[in-house]
Amino acid sequence: MRRESMQFRPLHDRVVVKRVAEEEKTKGGIIIPDTAKEKPMEGEIVAVGPGARDEKGVLVALDVKVGDRILFGKWSGTEVKLDGQDLLIMKESDIMGILEVTKSAKKAA
Repeated sequence: MRRESMQFRPLHDRVVVKRVAEEEKTKGGIIIPDTAKEKPMEGEIVAVGPGARDEKGVLVALDVKVGDRILFGKWSGTEVKLDGQDLLIMKESDIMGILEVTKSAKKAA
């Protein structure tokens, strides 16, 4: 039996986000059980819509793109399950910001 995979394309200014798993341990080495962990508010964009239209009908592209790592509000988005993956669909306005990885300088010994 062949299983079909599904492609999902969000509309307007919506994005599809995959939550990024948080650390299982604290800095002190304490393991956090699943029941005590909160859902992460960090994710990676997996799909974006074409953008929203302004009052003149001109398409305004989104500021985020596929692959961006983002922070979003605790109650943002709608949880969905596509092809066995737990994902969130949210409007771009629910995104608080894009996380940019910077290389930190090595500490002098």
